[in-house]
Amino acid sequence: MNRLKILVVDDHALVREGLHQVLQGLNEPVEVLEAPDCERAFELAALHPELDLVLLDYDLPGMNGLEALKVLGQAHPELPILMLSGMANPQMVRKALASGAAGFLSKNGHSADLLAAVCLVLAGEVYVPMDLLTPGATPGKSAPQVTPRQAEVLALLLDGRSNKEISEALALTDDTTKNHVTALLRAFDVKSRTQLVLAASRQGYTASPPSA
Repeated sequence: MNRLKILVVDDHALVREGLHQVLQGLNEPVEVLEAPDCERAFELAALHPELDLVLLDYDLPGMNGLEALKVLGQAHPELPILMLSGMANPQMVRKALASGAAGFLSKNGHSADLLAAVCLVLAGEVYVPMDLLTPGATPGKSAPQVTPRQAEVLALLLDGRSNKEISEALALTDDTTKNHVTALLRAFDVKSRTQLVLAASRQGYTASPPSA
């Protein structure tokens, strides 16, 4: 069986070990490589061209994460990179995404958030933290920001489609659809699909138009 190969770049050993453990919760075997700094990260990326993903800390000594992101992007343009940070704000997120990151995740989140983000990025999607991109957002007072793909999923949910039907309509895997739904539940701060539909409707989201 093929194994995923993920590189974790963080200058704190405890963080690397923690991420290593969390990544074992993916639905397929995974090999985790660890780098404490950018220099080692570049070496490992060159030694392992088959890498599937890089988890890159935003705040690194010497060369910061944004600079490292650009170097890795130039050397390995097809390699998705998910940035992590203990302190995040909308400006940081936008800079990372504009520099080529496949997503941005706060270290203050839960293990499930990391696994969902990893699965989306590995499926070729971009993970956008809707709460971080909406400064000062308060649940119930402003509409959460959603990615174009999440908007498509939400429209089909509002149309009463099942996950399987959404997967077929958007040519997504079942796991990717499930991850999008989970992200939407968190974004709207609700616990069920029914609550999500009600909350989204109140915010002005509508069902997809009927197929021709």
